[in-house]
Amino acid sequence: MNDPFGDLDATALAALVRDGETSPLELVDAAIARVEATNEVLGAVVTPLFERARQQARDPALPRGPFRGVPCLWKDLGCHRAGDPLSMGTRLLRESGFAPPTDSLLAERFTAAGLIPIGRTNTPEFGLTVTTESTALGPARNPWNPAHSTGGSSGGSAAAVAARVVPIAHANDGGGSIRIPASACGLVGLKPSRGRVSLGPDFGDQWHGLVCEGVVTRSVRDAATALDAIEGPGVGDPYAAPRPTAPYRQAMHLRPPALRIGVLRRRLVGDAPVHDDCQAALEVAIEALEALGHRVEEAAPEALFEPQAPILFEVLATTHAARIVEEVALLTGTEAGPEHFEAYTWHLVERGRAVSGAAYIGAYEWLQTWSRRVAGWWGDHDLLLSPTLASPPIELGLLSDSGASPLEHLARVFEYAPFAAPFNITGQPAVSLPLFWNGDDLPIGVQLAAGAGREDLLLQVAAGLERARPWADRRPQICAATPKAA
Repeated sequence: MNDPFGDLDATALAALVRDGETSPLELVDAAIARVEATNEVLGAVVTPLFERARQQARDPALPRGPFRGVPCLWKDLGCHRAGDPLSMGTRLLRESGFAPPTDSLLAERFTAAGLIPIGRTNTPEFGLTVTTESTALGPARNPWNPAHSTGGSSGGSAAAVAARVVPIAHANDGGGSIRIPASACGLVGLKPSRGRVSLGPDFGDQWHGLVCEGVVTRSVRDAATALDAIEGPGVGDPYAAPRPTAPYRQAMHLRPPALRIGVLRRRLVGDAPVHDDCQAALEVAIEALEALGHRVEEAAPEALFEPQAPILFEVLATTHAARIVEEVALLTGTEAGPEHFEAYTWHLVERGRAVSGAAYIGAYEWLQTWSRRVAGWWGDHDLLLSPTLASPPIELGLLSDSGASPLEHLARVFEYAPFAAPFNITGQPAVSLPLFWNGDDLPIGVQLAAGAGREDLLLQVAAGLERARPWADRRPQICAATPKAA
């Protein structure tokens, strides 16, 4: 198959449509062919929406947004459209054939941008862990090495974008679920500020403000343009981030002044070392940032190291796990029990059910005051640089339901991904960037976190790093794009 589209980002594909050099249907058909060529190995797409996508591509009323005619994928958790099946990675919903009766606001905004979803992507059960290998959907495999995890919980989306199946895919993040798979798969993964992207009309917030919506992409410009398309409050939202003063796709081209950037090298809890490959990725990032004129120093908020924070984060996560199981039981008319869910999920549910209402409110209030202690550090600094993960992408099976006990699983989650969840708690924006590959050709991401509402600054710095250390031409083992001519 001669497919000239796979290596192009969403911005470039939209330009081809706009200039009349191709059609939305041609792009959709090519993307569907890439799914069919790779998905048996990748396991990235779990619900094809091919015919609806072709119908949408043929529609002359297809919105003329910035990504008009560009095929994409939506994670099988959140971002729903009326009539499309939605499983949230769990067997009960998948077997019931559940389909939401209405569109989410995010789906409406993606559609208004001109994006065409061709399927839904793999996710762990309810997005509750950092690898994508549920018993309901099977594993998503890392295109850089299919024996390794894609990360989670947006692992199917990340696998598909990294493998050039589509240039952009929906992702969401309650404790790192955009940034973790972006790191594991060599992508740009921007977690927006709390309240930047509405969760309406179904939710005012999720996980009491921990969850936000976004995308994974291969280019910074696609991340910026997507954020322009989906940002902004919805009717009745409980809070909203300050609106940007200029479109992100314009702001990202501005060169920021010399910034003061702190570096976080060690774990927030415990004495286990951060992997040498992740330290090497930090050194590459520091060198690039200094070459761009920024001041980089060993500094981080002291509050990040308070051991109570991850304990109380777990209180919020487990109680909301208990709540979502109740919701699924109602949707399916089932008296949900441990036989219906994975052992790790049920372990979290039981922990959540044991939390009193007063303890829940106490955890939330403590994390709010802790967030103020963390955020105050940005009064003297502009960005915080850290590894995204504490090790290279793990092998499949290390965190699977059949491998580790629930307690082991939970301990390994915090061991593998200690740097992401703090910024879900504080609500600050953070981005993972693919600046380094180790000796096994596995991507190692670095994370930059900014003050609340400063996605513009993150995108400016990310664009500078992309120019300094471009990654677009790096191709994984499993790659759906036609190889470039020599």
